[in-house]
Amino acid sequence: MTFKPATWYPIALVLTGINAVGAWFAARAAEPTHAAVHVVLAIGFGLWAQRLRPGPGGSEREPRSEALEGVQTKFAALETEMSRLRQELSETQERLDFVERLLAQAREAPRVGPQR
Repeated sequence: MTFKPATWYPIALVLTGINAVGAWFAARAAEPTHAAVHVVLAIGFGLWAQRLRPGPGGSEREPRSEALEGVQTKFAALETEMSRLRQELSETQERLDFVERLLAQAREAPRVGPQR
C-alpha cells in the first residue's frame, strides 16, 4: 500500500477545519489550554495539507529529483543570461570610454578664431 497525497490532502483539510472549529468552541467555553491544543493541531494539519497540496493543473507535485533538475536548468539559464548581460555591459562601458575620449580631444583642440 502506497501513500497517496491525493487521498490524504482532503483528509488533512477536513482535520484542519475540525480543529479550527474545536478551538473556537473551546475558547468560548473559557478553556484556554484546550483551545491552544486545537489551535496547534489545526496549524499542524494545515501545514501538512499545504505540503500535500497538488501542483498546478491538479497534478501531483513532481518528485524531488525532477524538481532539482528543473532548478538546475533554470539556474544554468540564469547564469547564461548573466554572462550575456555582463558582456553587453562591458561593451557599453568601452563605447562610453571612447566617446569620453573623443569629447576630451574636442575640448583640447585649439580653436582658431577671427584675428583682429
